[in-house]
Formats: sequence, C-alpha cells, structure tokens
Amino acid sequence: MIPAIDTYAWHRYGGFHYPDIESRPELQLTLIDMIGRAQSMGAKGIALESCFLPDFDPARLDDIRSALKETGLVPAWSSGHPRGLESGASEEGLNDILREIPVARSVGANVMRICAGGRGSRPERWEDHRAALLPMLVRAAEAAAGEGVVLAIENHLDLYADELAELVERVDSQALGVCFDTANNLRMGEDPVEVARKLIPHTRMTHVKDISPWPGGTSSFSAWPSVPLGRGQAQSATVLRMLMDAGYDGLLALEIDFLHPECGCADEDEALAIGLAELERMLIAATV
Repeated sequence: MIPAIDTYAWHRYGGFHYPDIESRPELQLTLIDMIGRAQSMGAKGIALESCFLPDFDPARLDDIRSALKETGLVPAWSSGHPRGLESGASEEGLNDILREIPVARSVGANVMRICAGGRGSRPERWEDHRAALLPMLVRAAEAAAGEGVVLAIENHLDLYADELAELVERVDSQALGVCFDTANNLRMGEDPVEVARKLIPHTRMTHVKDISPWPGGTSSFSAWPSVPLGRGQAQSATVLRMLMDAGYDGLLALEIDFLHPECGCADEDEALAIGLAELERMLIAATV
C-alpha cells in the first residue's frame, strides 16, 4: 500500500472552500505546487483533482507529467467535483468522465476516482437512483476499459455501502470499482468497519480520512469534520489492517475536506503531516 495525499486536502488553496464554515487563504496553490508539497512531506503517491485545472491543455499536462517524474509520486486521477453524475441526472457529468479518462491515462494514472453524486443529489427512492446511474456507469466503464483505466466510484455521502457494492456488482466490469472513503459513511450513520467489509472487495483506490463530531456543525457533513488520522471515530487502524489483509496495494490517499475547527492543528499541512506519520505507524503495526 502506498502512503499518499489527495490534493483535495488543499482545496482551500486551490480555489474551493465552503463559504459558511471555511475561509479562503491568501496563499493559492496550483496542482504542480501540490505535487511538490506532497513529495516534500514524504508522501509516495498523489491523487490529482482535476477541479484544480482550468483546462487540459497539452502543455499543462506535460508539466504534470514532468513533476510526477521528478518527484517519483505514484499518481491517481480524481474527477467529478463536487457532484459528478448528479446521481444519474447529469449527462454533462458523464461527458466529463469520458473526456477525462484519456487525460488520466496520459499522466500515468491507471485509476480514476469518479463521483456518482453528493449528499444534495440523492433521490428519495433507491430504485430510481439505481436506474438512473447504471446506464451511465456501463458507458463509463466501457470507455475506461478501452483506455486501460479503472474507474473508482467514491462513497460520497450519496450511497450506502450496500448500494455502492450493488452498483459495482451489477455493472460487473474489471474497469469499475470503488474509491473507498473510510469516513464518509460514518456521516450517514453506518459503522466504518461494516462499510469496510462490504466495500474492500471492490476497492481500487482510497480516501483515508478520520472525522470527529463538532457541535458547531449544522449538517451531516459539517457536524463531522476531518481530524488528523487516528484522532477520530473512523476506526482507521482496524480498516487499514482489513485493507492489508485483503491484499489491497493501491494508494492510501489522505484526504481532508473540512478541517475540524477544534482539532488543534494550525492548518491542513499540519494535519497531513500528523496523518502521514500515523499512517506509517499503523502500517507497521498491521504487519505485526
């Protein structure tokens, strides 16, 4: 398994922030900056969020390839911020995926995280949700297979573990799996270890995240902000051992979405540094 950082951890520095609960810092980072930052912190891999790119200009992609070669980071590609397929309602979201598959391949990423929706796009009935998503996922998986890329659907507060597993099993393609976010379904009231048991067999990429309650939160998202790995309630050590036991060998991409206002960290960099050290400790402990 590869200790890594998902560049969404620096979303505030990349032009995205949650206005009601976050501030936008003066410092702004490009994706190239983030690659260098991850390498300097000791990460061995990086998940590249396409939302930080204004376009896919060939010269820009050349710069990304050069930065990856220079740093030696193992890349994955991440598409679909913030709601991807809008739970099956967005043809534009599907077109974005189809357009980005060859882009991912061109920078050396053989796994591409995608987003089926978000907490605000989930339909009331699972039957309607599933019927809208399946044709899109079949088309996307067929395109990915042609490029030698595996698409990994994130559990993004839009899908319960059973639902996500069902989607992947119904599409039944080697080019479609799961980007397992280790904390998101705790925000939906599911047990992290039970979620891991259901999703790890399909996992091709991860967002390794820990969260802890915050009384100041007003939604299922803000009430459970991110904290440094090992300091929350996502049962991270147990889940990492389960991934190891299952033979998972991809990125363990640390992600921060909304940093807990009371976690004791000055900023995302401090939380990530703590997380990388804790990830190393957990991986060593998991081999004992």
